[in-house]
Amino acid sequence: MIGRLEAWLLAASSAVAGGTGIALYVMKHWLTPIDPYAVIHHPWQPAMLKTHLLAVPWLILLLGGVTTRHALDRFRSGRRAGRRTGVLLTAIIGPMILSGVLIQILTSEAWLAALAPLHLAAGLLYLVGLLGHKLATPGRAARSLPSVRQHRVPLRSAASPGLRR
Repeated sequence: MIGRLEAWLLAASSAVAGGTGIALYVMKHWLTPIDPYAVIHHPWQPAMLKTHLLAVPWLILLLGGVTTRHALDRFRSGRRAGRRTGVLLTAIIGPMILSGVLIQILTSEAWLAALAPLHLAAGLLYLVGLLGHKLATPGRAARSLPSVRQHRVPLRSAASPGLRR
């Protein structure tokens, strides 16, 4: 089970990476540069790219931890709550990360034109899936109650032999 800090960091890094990724897409494809010879379309575009590239390694690190300690544990235990959204998230993470890495290292315009929509679609699907997963799984208190009830130790009465003075 993941802790509150890890869940918060995953949500924060997902929001930063997703928000900057969407902002980059809007700046690059919906805005027209003032100067026709400009490489960037908005003055904040380099800052958005740098922020995106700084947030993504944290996101990948946290996704690795969540996958090994949360997703595999839930899958092995047979728990059904959040299974569909969890499987969707697990399936989309690979293409999202791989397409993002390839965008950074490939120089062919044809490959970049094919990978950019794939990366955007995978990123958006990841964000929607993460939100859906959060909504599909019960809260922390509701999850912990059944395990507390299963391991409840019966109280001994004053007449029981273990409590003599």
